[in-house]
Amino acid sequence: MNKSRVLIVDDEADIRELLSMTLQRMGLDTDCAAGEFEATQLMQKHGYDLCLTDMRLPDGDGLKLLEHVGEHYAHTPVAVITAHGSAENAVAALKAGAFDYLAKPVSLNQLRALVRSALKLPRATNQSRKNDDKETCISVFPALLGDSALMQQTRQMIDKLARSQAPIHISGESGCGKEVAALLMHLKGPRHDSPFVPVNCGAIPENLMESEFFGYKKGAFTGADQDREGFFQAANGGTLFLDEVADLPIQMQVKLLRSIQEKKVRKVGSTGEENVDVRIISATHRHLGDAVKDGKFRQDLYYRLNVIELRMPALREMRDDIAVLAQEILGKSVREDGSGKAPVLSVEAVAALREYQFPGNVRELENILERAMALCSGDQIEAADLQLMAPAQEESPLVDRSGLPLQEHLDSVEKEAILKALDQTRYNRTAAAKVLGITFRALRYRMERLGIN
Repeated sequence: MNKSRVLIVDDEADIRELLSMTLQRMGLDTDCAAGEFEATQLMQKHGYDLCLTDMRLPDGDGLKLLEHVGEHYAHTPVAVITAHGSAENAVAALKAGAFDYLAKPVSLNQLRALVRSALKLPRATNQSRKNDDKETCISVFPALLGDSALMQQTRQMIDKLARSQAPIHISGESGCGKEVAALLMHLKGPRHDSPFVPVNCGAIPENLMESEFFGYKKGAFTGADQDREGFFQAANGGTLFLDEVADLPIQMQVKLLRSIQEKKVRKVGSTGEENVDVRIISATHRHLGDAVKDGKFRQDLYYRLNVIELRMPALREMRDDIAVLAQEILGKSVREDGSGKAPVLSVEAVAALREYQFPGNVRELENILERAMALCSGDQIEAADLQLMAPAQEESPLVDRSGLPLQEHLDSVEKEAILKALDQTRYNRTAAAKVLGITFRALRYRMERLGIN
């Protein structure tokens, strides 16, 4: 088996020697170049599995070399080495397509972690990649199924972003599949065999945030009877998905920014820091730029998280996919319940779904179909079983008399009914489901969606 080969580009001989010795001890072959011209000459002679380049070169710069590699050797990942504290250079390199970056003085532990990740990047053929993509998409069904042009473009963008280690910010409405997109980027990238840790930033009490994210030492506070790892340690080597990141309080934003820049965390109650190798993917249904303008989100953290943005389309933008999605959701539901054959949608039901606006996107589609399965007679779902609002209502902004958008109003009514049933049954969820006239699984899903613990 051939050894992987790495090209090291730096004008400082001692740094070239240090990096080369470290990588050779990892069992890799290395070549060294002192500048951009020498590097391009070596690339014409050899194939490289990774290129490590300094940002400042005597006859050019790392960004130009990065551009050259991307144009002529697209499958070779490039990692850049930046000056200490030069966050702007690191962000510029990631935006230009760098796989990752290292800051000087180079941490050898971080170097080894970066190299291991880069060498795990898939080198499969186009056809096998297509098959893998289809299988991966089905395994995290259903949000990213569909053959519309918009969904195909979204999947292609996810494939591209999966190869990078750049922080990604996923924007889009609630229920449009942001977590599924993050998971796909993880599964299709070099960290696929390491943990994927999703965190709902809006669900953590402010006084617990630091210990939840970074862990704590025994005795750090009352109740800390043993050492505990945080989200960063749990995701070490893998991906940390920060959902609803706009809900983070300002103080936590400061600490998060430092951990992302330095790639280190300090447990609560600890005097020392520890290295962490984590890819950050964030998401929110809000407009993060507006939160920056309003002073609710730090601009420096915004630029660090939003290196590349992925916009998830709303379901109403992909009407051609609705029928396929709906039938797959019905099939998944009966497979989970073990209840036999899935009902089919009538022509009228499909037409009604295609006309509906879906303010809650795929998550709302799942709720609608779950309700329709309970209401339909026989093995076919009719339009009336869907209980959709009239199209005339959907053309104008949906607001109820309380002044809330309709979806928020409906959520509040549903939440109130569930809490009342739980209170009546002393939080026996099986009994509460019977009171509400829904299945236990439906109740559990609604509790998760509405944040009822």
